[in-house]
Amino acid sequence: MFDFSRTGAGWKPESPEPKAQSLHTASAGPTHAAGALRYNSSVPRNAEVIRQWAILREIEQARASGVTIDELASKCGVTTRTIRRDLHALEEAGFPLYDDRATDDGRTRWRVNGQALKGLAAGLTVSELCALYFSRTLVESLSATVFRDDVESAFEKLSSGLTPHMRQFLDQLPRVIATKPDPLGRRIFGETESQLPRQQQQLIARALDAVLNYRQATISYYSKSSERQKDYLVHPYRLAHAQGALYLLAYVPEYVQIRTFAVERIRSLTLLDERFTPIEELPDVAFPHSLGVHSGLPEHVEILFHAAVADYVRSREWHPSQHIRECENGGLVMSLDVCIDRALKSWILSFGPLARIVSPDSLAEDIAGQLERARAQYHAVPRPPEGV
Repeated sequence: MFDFSRTGAGWKPESPEPKAQSLHTASAGPTHAAGALRYNSSVPRNAEVIRQWAILREIEQARASGVTIDELASKCGVTTRTIRRDLHALEEAGFPLYDDRATDDGRTRWRVNGQALKGLAAGLTVSELCALYFSRTLVESLSATVFRDDVESAFEKLSSGLTPHMRQFLDQLPRVIATKPDPLGRRIFGETESQLPRQQQQLIARALDAVLNYRQATISYYSKSSERQKDYLVHPYRLAHAQGALYLLAYVPEYVQIRTFAVERIRSLTLLDERFTPIEELPDVAFPHSLGVHSGLPEHVEILFHAAVADYVRSREWHPSQHIRECENGGLVMSLDVCIDRALKSWILSFGPLARIVSPDSLAEDIAGQLERARAQYHAVPRPPEGV
């Protein structure tokens, strides 16, 4: 059964009515019996549109067998009258639904007319195309700023497979997947804000050329750690998007190793005529041993988490290498094989006194030192006078 209790629709029980439409809330089950809930006129249309979207997917997934109105009413927890009205709304929106009465059991079944949408790109089904259409903001938020125009253009072409009425229907859907983009890398060292988009696009275009055609390049890079600018000869292997920014992974002959360069700190990139042959295979996943953006070697790390945060910690996959050992007091010990980098340290520090490093000792000393320095800063701050 579909659970519409998470839509925030705000259904409220009112006086029972015969033939009333019904949905269920978090505290109420399916309502097919007398005393069912009826529509609250103040309820936003979002819940109704979500239900209609669920109906469309049910019909399409049923394929040749089709689905009856009674089956849809049971799955959605509403009356058959509501289902009939929803089907009518979907038909008016332009979705190619039809009722097939020529079935062996004599029951009318609803199906999707696939021939009516045979022109859709790449043979996408109706629900696949629609899902792409209304999830476009998620894809856009994951794309780097320089690619956003191209992503939007691609979705405009994709949406051409939908009729205007279909797009109008889908635009009523709430943001069923809300996203909060990572902070985007915005500044190219030495350039003004107004120069950013064009500068980045040109630089990334050259970087892509170098990666695809195995062209050597020279870059002028501002290092945050050394606070200085330096020129490098590089063999660009890959562009990676992580934590809201683009990174160039390139082999540096001077250091005989692969280095990671933040694109927003590359001041210039010049392509050379000389080609290179990659001497090292990169893993499919960018920065596989880091919780953030780092290409170092992994080390074995064990962290003891207090019972107060144990549920939160165990409910997520922080890294593919993680292994959890439960403690009798409700806490847990997590072991990871990861780079000991800023991302790892920041993650551990975010738990404050509720996390303690078990091993390695060097990491435990580092974290303890950072906590002590933070504590000292607060002790150094004078207290404001009373009443201020």
